[in-house]
Amino acid sequence: MLRGMYGAAAGMIAQQQRQEMLTNNLANANTPGFKAEQASLRAFPNMLIQAMNTKGTPGPQQTIGELTTGVYLQERMPNFRQGDLMETGNNTDLALLQGVMPETETGRPGALFYAIQNENGDVRYSRNGNVTIDGAGFLTTPAGHYMLGTNGQPIQVGNEEFRVDEQGFVFSQAGAALGQLNVVYAEDPMQLVKEGNGLLRFEGEGDLPTAIGNAAISYQLQQGFLERSNVDSQQTMTEMMSAYRSFEANQRILQAYDQSLDKAVNEIGKIG
Repeated sequence: MLRGMYGAAAGMIAQQQRQEMLTNNLANANTPGFKAEQASLRAFPNMLIQAMNTKGTPGPQQTIGELTTGVYLQERMPNFRQGDLMETGNNTDLALLQGVMPETETGRPGALFYAIQNENGDVRYSRNGNVTIDGAGFLTTPAGHYMLGTNGQPIQVGNEEFRVDEQGFVFSQAGAALGQLNVVYAEDPMQLVKEGNGLLRFEGEGDLPTAIGNAAISYQLQQGFLERSNVDSQQTMTEMMSAYRSFEANQRILQAYDQSLDKAVNEIGKIG
């Protein structure tokens, strides 16, 4: 009975974690460049149940069978599929459109990102092209992190009257070249971990390599456009309802076990 309670409780915890992930996806349905997360639920290893010291059996133990021990949320994996483009007409909106990508050993397609410098001076990555201009005239993310150029330095544009071509070269209103936005390539995007504020941290060695000059990779930057979140709101709502119903089902099972245990303790064998 106690094992059944543990299994039902494990199912409730897993569905609660899945519901929190789906809620975060839905909350960021309008966040530019946001990548929806997907959950992977796995079962704990089964236990082999055997009866010991059973009379009438030739051996010391008699195999009864396997017992499941519940499920758990193994991992949360971002979906790096390209989001739809939305035209805004704003100079400070830059959409990164992926083209041809090389084949990878993992079988999953690689992904492109902007190189970003966080507040500690470390390199991070993002798909959010909703840039701003800080007080010193540098291109930054909405959270104030610098957009990096191919030289590894922030790009200073002065004001919002700048132009970005399809390859990421930045020009002033007068046509002077100000730098080139560094677009990097992740062969295995699953090595990237979300840090908040639209930033991703690379878990591999060193920094991600630049995609500029790589003949196997094609991309375009579209000024005046934004890449929308790839969250499917309708599908997410459906999955949220499914997770909620699964949570309720496990909750009812747990309540049934609790009522049975209450009777076993307080009623069975009661002396009148």
